[in-house]
Amino acid sequence: MTLAVLGAGQLGQMLGFAATKLGIDTCFLDPAEAPCAARAGPVIQAEYADTAALRQLAERARYASFEFENVPPDALRLLEAQGLQVAPNADALQHAQDRGVEKALFDRLGVPVAPYRCVDDLSAAQAAITALGVPAVIKTRRFGYDGKGQVVIRHAREVAAAWQAIGAQPAIVEAWVPFEREVSCLGVRSRGGGETRFYPLTTNTHRDGILRLSVPSSASDPLQSTAEQHTRRVMDTLDYVGVMAFEFFIVNNQLFGNEIAPRVHNSGHWTQDGAVTSQFENHVRAVCGLPLGETSLTRPVAMINLVGQMPSEAIWAEHAEHLCVHDYGKAARRGRKVGHVNVWADTPAQLAQRLTHLATVVKPFEDG
Repeated sequence: MTLAVLGAGQLGQMLGFAATKLGIDTCFLDPAEAPCAARAGPVIQAEYADTAALRQLAERARYASFEFENVPPDALRLLEAQGLQVAPNADALQHAQDRGVEKALFDRLGVPVAPYRCVDDLSAAQAAITALGVPAVIKTRRFGYDGKGQVVIRHAREVAAAWQAIGAQPAIVEAWVPFEREVSCLGVRSRGGGETRFYPLTTNTHRDGILRLSVPSSASDPLQSTAEQHTRRVMDTLDYVGVMAFEFFIVNNQLFGNEIAPRVHNSGHWTQDGAVTSQFENHVRAVCGLPLGETSLTRPVAMINLVGQMPSEAIWAEHAEHLCVHDYGKAARRGRKVGHVNVWADTPAQLAQRLTHLATVVKPFEDG
């Protein structure tokens, strides 16, 4: 059995490693030279829309998925036409590729969101700021990630500059949400919707638009049930198969939907060393029609993103028995995710102490 993956970055790499443990081969399609996932399986180097390359990929595999939500939906449809079972489906991908379409879906399903306006030109952006007030955030409707393609507007006079900064392209303007926490709900849904499971709600800390720390709830979070309901509603509506991450803001103990990621997600990397079944294994299981694995927490755990450059191995020595370093094999570059470290402990208090210490030793290596 072979799984084809569109995209061969670190998520593809980790999907490939998880598939190998299940006795499943992987192959990849990616335009980059020597991508991370080459360590996990053969890579066809071509653009995602290259029909000849897609047909070549289809000849090797029975199932297909993707690790990168900016692949063309038509690429998935072509693979389906070649007889592959593809998940998540092209419709789910399209909803996640456009923030306006995504927000409209949340509205339709009754998921609370911050007030917003879709805008296509500068005058519409200015009108949106007049209606929503400041501060606000303007985001490109497509192709934004890790803080790219978005600008915070703190005064009406900044709208024109912000519009140019995002490339003067269709966007969404959102009222600023004074959130207490950012959390993500990771769910996995099997083929036919026969089974849906969820991981513990995870609190995320960002800096400069990049995720730095993810800590799952070691005890039941009071918003877990509500987050699951929202996520399940979206997955059922899209006939979703695989792992989905739904990011929320928490304001006055209420969840506000931010965005979905139709794939395995950075905030779920802790599952590799802190859950019965990792998000990567469960995604492979769902896509390939296998029974889902248990998603419960095995111990207090957290994930620290390593951004810019990999720290030297020596800095982990003090906590070597209580952590696992995941090196993506990437060259150092400012703002680039080059790896992550999962840290665990016997108690939440002990975990907090280890995180405080590790924050000081990781900091000199951050951002290159």
